[in-house]
Amino acid sequence: MYQTTKISSKALASKAAVDQLTRAAYGAISPSSTTTIGLKASCITYHQHALSPSRRLFSSTAKTQLKEYFPPPNDASQIKRTEAAWPHPIYTEQQMKDIKVAHRETENWSDWWALSMCRVFRWGMDMATWYRHDKEGAVGIKDPNTGDKPTRYAMNERKWLVRIIFLETVAGVPGMVGGMLRHLHSLRKMKRDNGWIETLLEEAYNERMHLLTFLQIAEPGRFMKLMILGAQGVFFNGMFVSYLISPRTCHRFVGYLEEEAVLTYTRCIADIDAGKLPKWQKLEAPDIAVRYWNMPEGHRTMKDLLLYVRADEAKHREVNHTLGNLHQNADPNPFVSQYIDPDRPHPSKGIEHIKSTGWDRNEVI
Repeated sequence: MYQTTKISSKALASKAAVDQLTRAAYGAISPSSTTTIGLKASCITYHQHALSPSRRLFSSTAKTQLKEYFPPPNDASQIKRTEAAWPHPIYTEQQMKDIKVAHRETENWSDWWALSMCRVFRWGMDMATWYRHDKEGAVGIKDPNTGDKPTRYAMNERKWLVRIIFLETVAGVPGMVGGMLRHLHSLRKMKRDNGWIETLLEEAYNERMHLLTFLQIAEPGRFMKLMILGAQGVFFNGMFVSYLISPRTCHRFVGYLEEEAVLTYTRCIADIDAGKLPKWQKLEAPDIAVRYWNMPEGHRTMKDLLLYVRADEAKHREVNHTLGNLHQNADPNPFVSQYIDPDRPHPSKGIEHIKSTGWDRNEVI
């Protein structure tokens, strides 16, 4: 009995020590270790990287903390892994590098309204994150510094992560809203939707995978989570009402948003190439990204990850501009249709025949 009590006391003491360390790592991070922009920093991660050079060279969240942020399912001892519901198409390196910044000109009042709302949305986001595009950023590499003093708009790894994570939490909303409303419309009318629902839901799923990937690199703080909650509530309800009124305008609006997303990721890639983001030079892509995009060996760096994400955004740009050109309640979805002449370039799930400003109706219907 004495021996048992002694061992239990040691176990309790060890457990108390572990609990104390856990609180220090998770819940009791001092204000000095939490930045005002909403991402939690951790010296534990850098210590781990110093011990293991093969691991990621930069992370804002400790590995143990990420495990808690992505908890494994409970009571699932017979499940090894859950695969993606929508397997991602294979992109070649050349296809991703060929993605270009593009803009579709407005042709009517609906396009003008969509573009205006996109610019208002973009202005608010830029103000919140202290971000400004260099005019040459999309076509080359420009030093954002003025002499030896950086401008307040100069970006670093942490500011890019804040911007990307916030944008991806919003980007997954339109596809889900459109797919949901078209699904309910199909049920009410008791007729097929001609393939639109699947593409819209897959777009929302893809944007969520972007978010989950970047959350493996940094975890939002409480203030940023509050901002995300408010933005999602406003944006979801706004998209819901707007899609009921004019689905075509909503697809054009999303197409313009994706134009901005391509521009943003192009600028980020240019910063990496210019050596302005040194912590990302050798940063490896998270395992979730490697599995989802089937990233080949030797092409799993942060820059490679951004190339994949930019290609996805370019695809969404093409999809929504194309859907905005079609008859909303009658035309089939050209991205899942079979064509009489398969050798002729046509819309598909991949980016082998991507058209930046979308396909006109007479080209596909």
